[in-house]
Amino acid sequence: MSGKTTKPVILSPSERETLLGYTRRSTTAQALAQRARIILRCAAGGHDGEVAVALNCNRLTVGKWRRRFQAKRLDGLLDEPRPGAPRKLSDKDVERLITMTLERQPKAATHWSTRSMAERVGMSHMTVARIWRAFGLKPHRTEAFKLSTDPLFVEKVRDIVGLYLAPPERALVLCVDEKSQIQALDRSQPLLPMRPGQVERRTHDYVRHGTTTLFAALDVATGKVIGQCHRRHRSSEFRKFLDLVDSQVPADLDVHLIVDNYGTHKTPMIHRWLLRNPRFQLHFTPTSASWINLVERLFAQLTERQIRRGVHRSTEELERAIKHYLDTCNGDPRPFVWTKSADEILASVANFCHRTSGTGH
Repeated sequence: MSGKTTKPVILSPSERETLLGYTRRSTTAQALAQRARIILRCAAGGHDGEVAVALNCNRLTVGKWRRRFQAKRLDGLLDEPRPGAPRKLSDKDVERLITMTLERQPKAATHWSTRSMAERVGMSHMTVARIWRAFGLKPHRTEAFKLSTDPLFVEKVRDIVGLYLAPPERALVLCVDEKSQIQALDRSQPLLPMRPGQVERRTHDYVRHGTTTLFAALDVATGKVIGQCHRRHRSSEFRKFLDLVDSQVPADLDVHLIVDNYGTHKTPMIHRWLLRNPRFQLHFTPTSASWINLVERLFAQLTERQIRRGVHRSTEELERAIKHYLDTCNGDPRPFVWTKSADEILASVANFCHRTSGTGH
């Protein structure tokens, strides 16, 4: 098949390489790849009709992209901006919305909703939602934080992180804490189990059957846990737990205990116990910095996997469930791996303090 005489397409080496790349890359849009193939065949001497038959497209389409390429070269193969409705919001409108979101509060609420903001600025709530999404603003969400005011914060962080990352030889590092006031809760009516198309359902109210406290020591190296439940949370119970730890740890190893600043860890009774057991050494976490104690990760998992949705009709039943969970963990222990160095932690805290120092709160 032959067509009318047309102006030949002559490619430079760089243009040919670019067009070939369009046809070979899997990420290239199919429309652009087809246009590249049209130009390559035209450059090989094909007439519009021949190229259309070879590529199974319309002859007018071939002519269109030949002319576009000859006029604008590679840029001519790209889609032109399409006409549409003019933009209704100006940059000043967007700036006003963002400023109001960050610096003001609604009259009768603590934070803006899309609808309250839309009413205030005269936009649709969907427009407000799109702008908030574009700027990463989520007024409905809040997170808690508390910076430690411990005067020895830096020294304690370096001490504890050093134990995690470079534990001493011939010694065990144990993260110790108490999860107090664990409630044995029974729902007021039986659970409705999960079934296809319906999640598990439970009553919102419950019956209390007492509380217990879990004393736990997490071996940083192995992930094994020494646990003991007591009904009360005093230094005498803590001393009994230390006796249990002493009996289960090989006698030829030193023991480094990472504990918080709770009063039961510092009583004269505990001081006397430590003097009688010199292989035990306590390392106190900074105040308001429980995140540095790895045993808190264990407590979080225990709450999520066993306690929160558990049904316990007595304190004894709750304690059996906790013991079963710890025995299961010890059957296949998996340690929590600490990755951040003390310098990285202190740098993060410094950056946070710098960001929040000018908030005025």
